[in-house]
Amino acid sequence: MARLPAISGKEAVSTFEKAGWYIERRARSRHIVMKKQGMRTTLSIPEHKVLDRGLLRALIRDAYISVDEFNKLLRK
Repeated sequence: MARLPAISGKEAVSTFEKAGWYIERRARSRHIVMKKQGMRTTLSIPEHKVLDRGLLRALIRDAYISVDEFNKLLRK
């Protein structure tokens, strides 16, 4: 199983944008809601300084990408 780095919510949002997701809205509870064309799933990413690795892994799974692919996009 690939390791996930400790990243902020802001970094996660920019990485998911590289994968084709876009910001739909900012929720009042300091969450960013993202969507992707052709997908029913939405991602709700909290604006924390450091995201819990379990939460990040769940977001990656919900986005239908692999952890390795996410790590490659993160480094771009």
